[in-house]
Amino acid sequence: MIETIDSSLVDWSRAQFALTAIYHWIFVPLTLGLGIVMSVMESIYFRTGDDFWKQTAKFWMKLFGINFAIGVATGLILEFEFGTNWSNYSWFVGDIFGAPLAIEGIVAFFMEATFIAIMFFGWNKVGKGAHLASTWLTTLGATLSAFWILVANAWMQNPVGMAFNPDTVRNEMVDFWAVAFSPVAINKFFHTVLSAWVLGGAFVIGVSSWFLLKKRQQKFALASIKIGAAFGLISSLFLFWTGDGSAYCVGQYQPMKLAAMEGLYKGKEGVGLIAVGALNPDKKAYDDGVDPFLFKLEIPKLLSFLTNRDLDSYVPGIEDLIDGGYPLGEGVALSAQEKMARGKIAIQALADYRKALEEKDELAAEKHRMILDQNFKYFGYGYIKDPADLIPSVPLTFYTFHLMVILGGYFIVLFILVLFLGKKDRFVKYRWLQWVCLLSIPLAYIAGQAGWVVAEVGRQPWAIQDLMPVGAAISKLPTSSVKVTFFLFLALFTILLIAEIRILLKAIKKGPEIQE
Repeated sequence: MIETIDSSLVDWSRAQFALTAIYHWIFVPLTLGLGIVMSVMESIYFRTGDDFWKQTAKFWMKLFGINFAIGVATGLILEFEFGTNWSNYSWFVGDIFGAPLAIEGIVAFFMEATFIAIMFFGWNKVGKGAHLASTWLTTLGATLSAFWILVANAWMQNPVGMAFNPDTVRNEMVDFWAVAFSPVAINKFFHTVLSAWVLGGAFVIGVSSWFLLKKRQQKFALASIKIGAAFGLISSLFLFWTGDGSAYCVGQYQPMKLAAMEGLYKGKEGVGLIAVGALNPDKKAYDDGVDPFLFKLEIPKLLSFLTNRDLDSYVPGIEDLIDGGYPLGEGVALSAQEKMARGKIAIQALADYRKALEEKDELAAEKHRMILDQNFKYFGYGYIKDPADLIPSVPLTFYTFHLMVILGGYFIVLFILVLFLGKKDRFVKYRWLQWVCLLSIPLAYIAGQAGWVVAEVGRQPWAIQDLMPVGAAISKLPTSSVKVTFFLFLALFTILLIAEIRILLKAIKKGPEIQE
């Protein structure tokens, strides 16, 4: 049986995993974004034979390689933490969660490792076509790696394609394709990768603007800006489209996360989407009667449409999700207390089933198995002590979500402005815009990190939605051990980040090997 462990260990284990994930996501999106940019530039070289495009591609390829190497180091540690810090989780769902991670390691990672060597060292050893193929295959390998990792994460948000085996107390995969291609997995993949492409576009126009500000490599900078801005704009537009799909999935499978994203405490029909708002810090409890907003500006009925594709549909708020009683499908939603009670029934039925097996009482075992199957949907709720624990941090989820959306809109405007003012190379005259592009690079990173905060904080307290809370997922470790490794990882990752920034800056200052 899975046991609940003390809150300090849970908090420190979460903090350590969050630290590793945050640092890892600093490196991954630039790898994915620059991969497309350098592949496009080498494709132009392949078609034209112009050495200018070869050197341009090699410059961005160098930055790609520096970032890729550091990203691999943080990613390996992240995967090992599932075994060290989250062993109960790994035991409970390892047969399912481990499959996409194994595919990522065996197929995607080895694909990257094979072709990246040809890409960096094969310029004068293989033909132009073979080298171009290796570049695209490296980029494809990185993207496939992201796909399988995001499939694993999406399964945690919406566990499908599985069946619980009470004999082993493990969940087992029964439909691989349901896991790999669930709506949540597909939307998460496209939305996450497109956000990385936006960052790649922003990075390219930002670095290229630095060359213009320094009055260096003007031809290289302007050519890179045009490709980066066009790539970034296309990615941004598709990003908003996948954002719509993501909102629909969250509304269908994680209504509490959606309510926290919008600060929605009381549900109704025809709910508007908050465009701008400030939460009331005096709001302490979901049912204290305090107005949740100091002010808000909303787009009428848009949240209802995003959630259910119906402008007048009902969207439950936090109070409704806790208290239950609202229409849900052909029935009525259960309250949190009712779900917790059924979860406890399921946990007890599992214990009784295993005891009956030990006593070789087949009739009793069958009876308890039936009770378990009827209530397993609420299994995770049996570990929840207070209904209020089911509510994620509303301020953190609300503000990071709206920051992400605002920055997404900002980059659409920025890319359009750069393309418009970049016609006939007029961009070189607008030093203010060059500074804006350069200073916008950190904003792209902030937008990506904000998206992950929404995804992961918004689903708390669940390690696996409705199935396993984080308190039941961690390893039985001394809290002091987790604290020590937290600070060790903090020091290590910070050193790696500083090293990468210094190496990147050195490579950028050196510039491409192109005659000015």
